[in-house]
Amino acid sequence: MSIIQVAGIIDAKEADMLINEGVDWLGFPLRLPSGRDDISESEATSILQSLPKPHRGVLISYMTEADEVSRFCDQLCLDAVQLHGDISMKELAKLREARPDLYLLKSLVVRSDNLNGLLQLIDDSSEWVDMYITDTFDPITGAKGATGITHDWSVSKELVRHSERPLMMAGGLSPENIGEAIREVQPAAIDAHSLLEGPDGRKDRNKIRRFVSEARAAFDEIGATTLV
Repeated sequence: MSIIQVAGIIDAKEADMLINEGVDWLGFPLRLPSGRDDISESEATSILQSLPKPHRGVLISYMTEADEVSRFCDQLCLDAVQLHGDISMKELAKLREARPDLYLLKSLVVRSDNLNGLLQLIDDSSEWVDMYITDTFDPITGAKGATGITHDWSVSKELVRHSERPLMMAGGLSPENIGEAIREVQPAAIDAHSLLEGPDGRKDRNKIRRFVSEARAAFDEIGATTLV
């Protein structure tokens, strides 16, 4: 079984629903540059402290200072962080050295013309990273995640081929396209957020159920196994 992550948890009720529908990891975007977090830090901490094993909570962060990331992970009582900010290799190495207990995911934000740069980023950072996560850059808003926009999947496929570390695929994934995405890219994990929500902004149970079902079937088809 490979990893299915859903991000943007808004409360304990939503977290419980996702777990009951077969989601493995829950992503918590916090201290966002926009200042518009989906959930308070105190409520996120409460959810994280009660997550049943083997489910995992993941901090989705734009912080770029190792010490700040480490302190915040301790505050939240979690052991995994997804780094979306432009963290330097020096700070990434510092975080790895100081916190070998943390599971580190580094984002690879796909633009229209930056494949070579992403390949170089993998080469430069793989010593300190446990998993990579692709996402899609929105040229209109400048957003580097939760855009609801797909990117060229051949880029993600090449990143999977190039990287010695497992890769989580994100960016515009939905119940309608997740099976095709997994079969084409063959990632170790997947992540979705905005396209699993209903008009009220909450995760829609039927969308989650279909997403998980389609993903599991596709992972089984490609013979994927958990790499983490």
